[in-house]
Amino acid sequence: MLPARVLAVAPLALVVLALSGCSSWVCTDTTAKRGTAGARVEIVHTYGQRLGVTVEAVGWRLEPHPQEPSRGDKVHFDYRFEGAEDESGPAVDACAVDKKRVALGCQTIHSSEAWPEPDGTRTGDDWLAVEHPERVAGVLFVPNDQSYDRRTCETDVKDGGGTHPPEPATVGDQL
Repeated sequence: MLPARVLAVAPLALVVLALSGCSSWVCTDTTAKRGTAGARVEIVHTYGQRLGVTVEAVGWRLEPHPQEPSRGDKVHFDYRFEGAEDESGPAVDACAVDKKRVALGCQTIHSSEAWPEPDGTRTGDDWLAVEHPERVAGVLFVPNDQSYDRRTCETDVKDGGGTHPPEPATVGDQL
């Protein structure tokens, strides 16, 4: 059994260590594993729990962007979020893919930027620039929520750390 004096000093020693900057050993960063992409996916938080929100590609086509018609075809796609809140909500990576599900062009879309519909869904459209539009076979969404950008241990040892979204999908990624 430890003497009472040691037990009384132990909490004080921990406070001194924490205040001196030695508390960084408790800050850890992890990255969530990228989920399987699909034309309709249920969005998951960085910890893996479902958010009750789905996003679906309801159509896509190749056509010139009206503001840049001389740049050739781009992927114009329509999407729908179900279960997303009005003001803030999840964001997911949308990617144009080839027949082997290799990403040809990606960007993050936010449910808060979609238009609210009378049935409670939120709909929108966007454009993806790809180098070879003739290779596009579809548009897929990565289910991981990209809307929460938590501070890292490197930028904030005291309040940073935890699980972060996977790196955004990029050209060449196998989805």
